[in-house]
Amino acid sequence: MLNRPDVLNARILIVDDEPANVQLLERMLGEAGYTNVVSTLSSKDVEILHHDSPFDLILLDLQMPGMDGFEVMNRLDTVATDGYLPVIVLTAQPGHKVRALQAGAKDFISKPFDLLEVKTRIHNMLEVRLLYKELARYNEVLEQTVRERTAALAESEARYRRLTQLASDWHWEEDEEGRLLDVSGSAMEMLGLPTKAEPADALFMAAMGWDETQREALRKLIANRQPFLDFAFSRSGVNGARQHFRVSGEPIFNESCRFVGYRGIGVEFAEDGVNPIVSS
Repeated sequence: MLNRPDVLNARILIVDDEPANVQLLERMLGEAGYTNVVSTLSSKDVEILHHDSPFDLILLDLQMPGMDGFEVMNRLDTVATDGYLPVIVLTAQPGHKVRALQAGAKDFISKPFDLLEVKTRIHNMLEVRLLYKELARYNEVLEQTVRERTAALAESEARYRRLTQLASDWHWEEDEEGRLLDVSGSAMEMLGLPTKAEPADALFMAAMGWDETQREALRKLIANRQPFLDFAFSRSGVNGARQHFRVSGEPIFNESCRFVGYRGIGVEFAEDGVNPIVSS
């Protein structure tokens, strides 16, 4: 939330070719407590002043010699870094108000000045402008946080894959319907799966030569969304030799606690008779 010092310390630029108007606005702003007010009698100075150190509010006279307020706004619009033109126009011509708003001005103040109206419009405009800047800063911080967390997640995922590759013959992931999303290593060949498994085939479910008791036990674990560690199973290879495997897996849930699939690792081993260890 904004506090009073935030508003009173805002950078304000007064642009008017009439010295009397500039002096009146400077005195009024000073009496109201504003501490960071700059003024110029030349419209040609505005673009450079705003480019070097952007203002939170520009009080801009529309009718000035050499370059009028409309041209000034057009030039400012080309150098605006955040797409926001912080301009209140000063005009004695009622017909110019709509045109000024269409040109990008955020508000207008009529001449001759009603000082209460001037102070109210300036204060309200500054509150909107500073809140806009605060929102932009917040969004920038949020985007940076998202980038950092995305990078950290990618690194964590890469580290996980490196570790699983070192600790296992393959790692695998499937969705809630049992469709393979990812499988690495030599799992397809070792398990007797086709090179491209059918979309509805779950990992380890399509291999030929399974022990049906083991197959049913694994099905139940997955159906009950249970994690499993070193689940042992075996199959007969194409040459009739018996192959032995251990597989570990865990269910995956999203931030809404909805089940979205399984992931895990597997290894082939030479010994038979390993009992599965199931975690609850």
